[in-house]
Amino acid sequence: MLPVILAAVIAFVVAAVVFFALGIQYRRRVAEKEISSAEEEAKRIINESIKSAESKKREALVEAKEEILQARNEYEREVKERRADLQKQERRLQQKEENLDRKTENMEKKEDTLQRKLAELEEAREEVATVKKTQMEVLERISGFTAEEAKEYLINQLAEEVTHESAMKVREIEAQFKEEADQRAKEILSLAIQRCAADHVAEATVSVVPLPNDEMKGRIIGREGRNIRTLETLTGVDLNIDDTPEVITVSCFDPVRREIARLALEKLIQDGRIHPTRIEEMVEKAKREVDATIKAEGERAVFETNVHGLHPELVKLLGRMRYRTSYGQNVLNHSIEVSHLAGLLAAEIGADITEAKRAGLLHDLGKAIDHEVEGSHVQIGVELARKYRESENVIHAIHAHHNDVEPQTVVACLVQAADAISAARPGARRENLENYIKRLEKLEEVTSSFPGVEKSYAIQAGREVRIMVAPDKVSEDQMVLLARDIAKKIEEELEYPGQIKVNMIRETKVVDYAK
Repeated sequence: MLPVILAAVIAFVVAAVVFFALGIQYRRRVAEKEISSAEEEAKRIINESIKSAESKKREALVEAKEEILQARNEYEREVKERRADLQKQERRLQQKEENLDRKTENMEKKEDTLQRKLAELEEAREEVATVKKTQMEVLERISGFTAEEAKEYLINQLAEEVTHESAMKVREIEAQFKEEADQRAKEILSLAIQRCAADHVAEATVSVVPLPNDEMKGRIIGREGRNIRTLETLTGVDLNIDDTPEVITVSCFDPVRREIARLALEKLIQDGRIHPTRIEEMVEKAKREVDATIKAEGERAVFETNVHGLHPELVKLLGRMRYRTSYGQNVLNHSIEVSHLAGLLAAEIGADITEAKRAGLLHDLGKAIDHEVEGSHVQIGVELARKYRESENVIHAIHAHHNDVEPQTVVACLVQAADAISAARPGARRENLENYIKRLEKLEEVTSSFPGVEKSYAIQAGREVRIMVAPDKVSEDQMVLLARDIAKKIEEELEYPGQIKVNMIRETKVVDYAK
């Protein structure tokens, strides 16, 4: 049994060796075939790569040649353009050189001409000097004076003439200033009369009381004039009983006292019992009525303007202005109007409406007592406003409304403008519309009558005249003299309140065009 197994094992081993040897030989043949096919494939790839490289090389050469050709063409084109530009510049330079040569030639010709003219002028100057010397010798021989003596004589004559002209000019200036001083003095006196005098304008300082009959005049005068003296003493007015039938005139610069006297007199006439005791009673009653009216008028002004928080004394002072007039314009109504105007202007520009209306209502506050206190109504109004603790802006607006100080706030400027508008409108100050228009037309006519004036316009209700002058006829220096002449003619030929500003404009325009 063992030998059989051994033989089987040996047979198996021999078979395995044979089989392994056959497998190795087979794999060798397969590997040789793959190697040979791989070598052929490698050769093919190398050949194709060589062919592709040669093809790309040829393409690159072709592209390089094209780029070189294109660059050469571009270079040649740039060269041609630069050559053309150089040729143009050469032609331009050549033309400039030719122009310069021509100009140089012309300059040389002109220089030669000038040299000849200078030589001729030098000769003429020598001839003139010779002639002048000859004439001077002849003049010295004829006049018997030497040149120095003649010069001294002429200087003395000229000095005398200049002295005479200076004296004449000084006298003219003195007369002019005297005339202006007279005019200014009249204005100052008229303002003083309006504030303080007893009899200057009937509408401003006089009240008329009608009488039922002329017998009443004797009863008012009383025995030995005791009644009229009592009434005048208690009220501080003057009673004028003249030949005018059935009329008594009450005259006083204080409108409140005049109103008290008028009311008392009317009550006495109605009552019929006229004696000193009754006069005292009626005067006291009239004072109470006037005080009540003053308070009511002040409250009415405050209500109409919607200004709140005023001190009671300021309200009373406003009420007193009901009896005050300025150039025929009621001061209380004027103040209310200025308050409204200032408020409207403030609303238009976005300013403080309440402050503007308050300052406008109080701007003429000093006129309520300016006949009792020293100083201008502006200064009095400032002191009253400060006394009753008004704001600094309101006080400044009062102080600046007539340019006593320079306006520093918007409200001050608004009050100033509103005051001018209220005072300047037609009918505000005792002047009807027809006369107002005639005055403006006359103002424009007077200013247009001067030579060199093209147009003139009366503005600011006749407080300013704007004059346009022709620039080719009136120089800057002549404008000063012309404005003065126009102002003098206005003063001589026109009647007007206040002053008129002569505003002269000279405009020169130059137009040119850039090509």
